[in-house]
Amino acid sequence: MCAVLQGQKHDGLSKTAKNAIMEQLDRLLASPYFSHSRRFPNFLRFVVEHTLAGDVEDIKERTLGIEIFGKDADYDTAADPIVRVTAAEIRKRVAQYYQDPAHDSELRITLPSGSYIPQFHSPKGVSIPSLPDAVAADPIIDPPVDPPVRHIVHHHLPWKVTAIAAGACLLLIASWFFWQRTHRSAFDIFWQPLFSSNEPALVCVADQLEYSEIALRDAAEPTHQIILKDSLTAVVIDDLNATIKVAGVLQSGGKQYTLKGEGATTLDDLRRGPTIFVGAFDNAWTLRLTNPLRYHFANDANMTHLWIADNTAPGPTRWMVDRNVQMATNNYRDYAILARFTDANTGKVAIVVAGIGRGGTRVAGEFLTDNSDLAQLIRLIHAAGDKKNLEVVLSTQIIDGEPGSPKIEATYFW
Repeated sequence: MCAVLQGQKHDGLSKTAKNAIMEQLDRLLASPYFSHSRRFPNFLRFVVEHTLAGDVEDIKERTLGIEIFGKDADYDTAADPIVRVTAAEIRKRVAQYYQDPAHDSELRITLPSGSYIPQFHSPKGVSIPSLPDAVAADPIIDPPVDPPVRHIVHHHLPWKVTAIAAGACLLLIASWFFWQRTHRSAFDIFWQPLFSSNEPALVCVADQLEYSEIALRDAAEPTHQIILKDSLTAVVIDDLNATIKVAGVLQSGGKQYTLKGEGATTLDDLRRGPTIFVGAFDNAWTLRLTNPLRYHFANDANMTHLWIADNTAPGPTRWMVDRNVQMATNNYRDYAILARFTDANTGKVAIVVAGIGRGGTRVAGEFLTDNSDLAQLIRLIHAAGDKKNLEVVLSTQIIDGEPGSPKIEATYFW
């Protein structure tokens, strides 16, 4: 494996290499993984530019906290993980960017785990002075070839041989089922109860009656607007993000589905097939269905503090969002419930994708549709004895309104 340039001094990189790196940085930051955020691009640009300048001594957690996030010089890095959380999210987004085959021929900029100093690789098949080649993919290893079967010519096998043969058959059958279980994707395992139903699914989304009028544009003169009275139901953009992801899963699996706002959804609708509920405090059905469960949503009388409660541990919870902090700073930790269970009232599969805040719902939708995220959950499901019903409490750091990577806080299976 070739050496990697990280933290190299100013004279270690050619001008051609530096120009190539900066051009690639611009491409990376212009992608949808970064273009909708402000601090993620600022963070990555800061560490790349300082590395190219040879100023790696400035690429430290405290310095990044001060320069990127405006922290005080003596802020407690142990209590405030904003730099570490941001770096983890950047690593995830960079990895997603390079997973696209369209970027295979591009120079690689990565942020290795445990470090804030970026690494650079030349793309495969392209030579850039002073940059190592990108590490090639691992070769595909041919599957082992079974040894030739030796046929037994005895017409009457002794009982011991027969018992051994029967045992071998049972072992092969058990191995087959184990192979099936371990080789099914986490995505398939989680969604199987919904797709095994022949009934169409319902996606029940949170809605807000927000507008009493609508502005329509003149077809002949689009700059001219006409205001008309109307009654419009709006969907919050983060809930819409989760809804689109869920709908994409159903569409790709050939599953028929309908989409309804929670205000228009009836109990009769829920009896007709499996339902996915999106949103929490703006979706009455989510609150009704999760209220009897171990983990459920709760709030104070003024709706200034919202949290996820645990029936087995009454009292204060750490899974709480202070609305005052949320609205004032847009930087806070959000929490969500992800659940899959058979509803006792309808006998149908119910899936809940709901956060305390909008960012929590969004990251729950991302978790639910990401095979690597679901793989963590499937391992826990297997460890719990492959029980069918489950609840997961997720958390994520919200930075400037943008959710970071999801973290599993708690699980319950029954």
